[in-house]
Amino acid sequence: MTRTLAIVIDVRLIRDQPDLVRTSQTRRGADLDLVERAAAADVARREALTRFERLRAQQKAFGKEVAAAPRDAKAALVAQARELTESVKAAEVDAESAVLTFDAAIRGIDNIVLDPVPSGGADDYVVVKEVGSPRDFAAEGITIADHLALGEGLRAIDTGRGAKVSGSRFYFLTGPGARLELGLLSLAMDTALAAGFTPVVTPTLVRPEIMAGTGYLGVHADEVYRLDADDLYLVGTSEVALAGYHSDEILDLSSGPLRYAGWSACYRREAGSHGRDTRGIIRVHQFHKVEMFVFCDPADAEAEHERLLSWEEGMLAAMELPYRVIDTAAGDLGASAARKYDCEAWLPSQQRWLELTSTSNCTTYQARRLDIRFRRDGMDSPTEPVATLNGTLATTRWLVALLENHQQGDGSVRVPPALATKIGTDVFEPVAG
Repeated sequence: MTRTLAIVIDVRLIRDQPDLVRTSQTRRGADLDLVERAAAADVARREALTRFERLRAQQKAFGKEVAAAPRDAKAALVAQARELTESVKAAEVDAESAVLTFDAAIRGIDNIVLDPVPSGGADDYVVVKEVGSPRDFAAEGITIADHLALGEGLRAIDTGRGAKVSGSRFYFLTGPGARLELGLLSLAMDTALAAGFTPVVTPTLVRPEIMAGTGYLGVHADEVYRLDADDLYLVGTSEVALAGYHSDEILDLSSGPLRYAGWSACYRREAGSHGRDTRGIIRVHQFHKVEMFVFCDPADAEAEHERLLSWEEGMLAAMELPYRVIDTAAGDLGASAARKYDCEAWLPSQQRWLELTSTSNCTTYQARRLDIRFRRDGMDSPTEPVATLNGTLATTRWLVALLENHQQGDGSVRVPPALATKIGTDVFEPVAG
């Protein structure tokens, strides 16, 4: 029989520590009944598999008995063998059904939330730190313009023609806009290279099993673009392709984590945004991003998570943006994340914080789904699932914060020195007319 291997969370947690799983589900505001259904399905699966294996063993033994029996006794034995064959077939069907039932139940359980994560929903985050102070534009005598007005004045953003060509929430970056994005992403890749990451230009179309393996086809599946004719998905982040890069492999982590930096276009339907941030390029259907992705020993995952956050903060500091770091509450985590930090920059035009980047520790959740393992103590040791982590170093949305925080009274925009060296200018002037 073909057995579906339900490697999502460690099944031993369901058997031995169900209260841990229940607590995680409660903190997420997720379905508690899934834990009981998964536990019951696990028992039924094991019983069905045991019965199938026992009957199959009997079938093999009986086959040898039939072969060795005298000719005059074979007819009766052959009839018994046929009955046993039918029992084996029925047991196999039952076992396969039980495996699928268990697989469906356990796949509905999100990653186990780490202890330090705050409980609650989207508004229950904890502010870890604030860095820098928002500019006092009033004291400078500057009337704040939003990023779209600034971008149109610079001939950097064209949403009108974007909508004409592709529909709402599409745009063109032209002139300074294109230069800012290319320079920003290039600087992000330089940062990743300096930290030991391998640069990767990733596919933006992936197979269903890869999209599902990263946890993006659960409750937020309506956010994902799907090409029905080809049975492929457009990624919303290169995390998806990078996670699938080593699927069904045993990795060598003897020299430390494997770190990749993916540069890709990203696509999101924004189906659940309900009209939020429709002006400009804050919430759009297509953008570009440099994403860090790490495969490591689970014992090192929490320390690696802090390192990813520090690299993100380094980029924000280089862009001279006031920002804060928040520890996202359990109910606002994606299915695969056990903990997530968001970095939010100050948005002067709206007097609020705007998420620019995040980093997630997915522990072994994605690796179990994608069958990515390592050996802790050499070739003779058993394999274990690796941990995966991700974090964004730069994305198109950063232009929103750059334009607004560095605007001048005449409509020009100052370019931070770290970025100016990439694009060859320290200021963009508005275009007359």
